[in-house]
Amino acid sequence: MGGRTRVTTGLWGRAEQQDFRSRVRGTLLGSAIGDALGAPAAGLSPDAIREAHGPQGLTEPAPGPHGPRGTVTAATQLTLFTVDGLIRAHVRRDTGAWHPPTDIHRAYLRWAATQHDWGPDERRKDNGWLARQEWLYARRAPDRACLTGFADDVLGTLDQPKNPAARNAAAAARSAPFGLLVGWEPGLVLQLSTECAAQSHGHPAAYLTAGALAVIVHGLTRGDSLDAAVQRALGLLGARPGHQAVTDALQRALAAVTQGPPSANAVTALASGDGLGGLGAKHGTHGTHGTGSTGSTGSHDAENALAVAVYCALVAEDIPHGLRLAVNHGGDSASAGALCGALLGALHGETALPGAWLADLEGRATLLEIADDFALEMTQGPSLHGPKVSSSGWQARYPTGIG
Repeated sequence: MGGRTRVTTGLWGRAEQQDFRSRVRGTLLGSAIGDALGAPAAGLSPDAIREAHGPQGLTEPAPGPHGPRGTVTAATQLTLFTVDGLIRAHVRRDTGAWHPPTDIHRAYLRWAATQHDWGPDERRKDNGWLARQEWLYARRAPDRACLTGFADDVLGTLDQPKNPAARNAAAAARSAPFGLLVGWEPGLVLQLSTECAAQSHGHPAAYLTAGALAVIVHGLTRGDSLDAAVQRALGLLGARPGHQAVTDALQRALAAVTQGPPSANAVTALASGDGLGGLGAKHGTHGTHGTGSTGSTGSHDAENALAVAVYCALVAEDIPHGLRLAVNHGGDSASAGALCGALLGALHGETALPGAWLADLEGRATLLEIADDFALEMTQGPSLHGPKVSSSGWQARYPTGIG
């Protein structure tokens, strides 16, 4: 596909490992860049964005409510803990206790501790290295459903989800790492990502949006085109109860691409759930449902943020162009930016990311470190841990013996 290395499972040659690591880095850094770019637009109308940032709106990272340019939100914090949980799940296979949703849930509980602790608690032996990063203890507008979903040890499931009315994009914004499980079948990626999204966001539109994002990233990381990855997601979603809002949103995004040159009007329509052709009104995907526990409105529903992200990634001339389109609207700009950045990063790899934006990105060293750890675990896990490894610092980084 376009001269790119296609990632296959089972055989990891040097070229495949390099390509995979580039896409893992691209996904995590791209998501963080999009999150940071969109954060200053949170809660602003398109007119207010232009008034604050100029006639073209946000064209470069800018200072926002949480700090200087490049400052990320809770979405990036949670994404890091998603990766941490996935690594531990793979390490835990050695013990015979294989239940990834539990490992992800424990990771999210460690994130929840960062939201009320002053700093790393050295008494917690399960912290590993990530939860010792002091910058993660800054509170960055965490979503209320995430706080309540991880306020206790009860594991939300698809049968008994937490916050069943919560349908915003906060769960989807942390879910791109599930798509990096290239050795898994797409259906299993969808299942795991939806199960873990339901731990905080129990509305089908919210957890199926998270699943759709993961499946699309999965296809991109394995070398598929974006259109092919979206089509696979549509096919898998069609068998899931409550899928209509999400599949309609993806169809609106695909239809918008055919309606003319990339435009801010198309993005605004997708963000509001109107789309092109009236599909939003047909199935009530905007403005007709309850606000739920998070105060969501149509312009902040998960499926609409995904529609914006997919459209902007499809029409993007390059990553900055796609991200600028994705954040300059009255919807959930930070989430749309994070989702679009993850898609473009998975599609093009880290070297396509804008260097000046990376240079200012908060937590870049942590993101790179955990990205490389994830790539190591996926490609060289047996050499890092297991019955034939007598001692390894890996289990100190990603301890699994304590819940």
